[in-house]
Amino acid sequence: MNLNQMLWAEVKSEAENTRKLLSLVPFDHSDFKPHERSMSLKRLAIHVAEITGWWKECLTQDELDFAKGDFTPKKITTTEELLAFYDDLLAKTEIILRDTPESEFQKPWTMRNGEQIYFTMPKFDVVRSWCMNHLYHHRAQLGVYLRILNVPIPGMYGPSADDAQLY
Repeated sequence: MNLNQMLWAEVKSEAENTRKLLSLVPFDHSDFKPHERSMSLKRLAIHVAEITGWWKECLTQDELDFAKGDFTPKKITTTEELLAFYDDLLAKTEIILRDTPESEFQKPWTMRNGEQIYFTMPKFDVVRSWCMNHLYHHRAQLGVYLRILNVPIPGMYGPSADDAQLY
């Protein structure tokens, strides 16, 4: 199994867990924030979905320069729209991973804002930290938001406290 296949295997496995949580987002609570400095539920859920699209920037480009970008968050108002957005990005990620030469993962990638460089590291490290670990971090946050809103949380790596078989 090559590096692309190993990464895709993890992405695909974790995608099931991500989709489980995204499918539970109650858009009637979209403005909910557990703290004044927290993202809203809606913004966090969209962010969790959009991270899956970052593979394109990380593997087909050599840098991300915020000074050159014009990022506008996707306007999503329903769970169905959120899942469709996520599924589309996941399908594109599979193609990008399939088509990226393994040698690309050792090339440097830089995150910057104009002249200010935040970091430069090999693309493999970037996809591990920004496309995968960053996703897991925000997915866990989403789980906390849902828990606070009394939405039952499905098991990710085994049963959760809300799974019926525990009672």
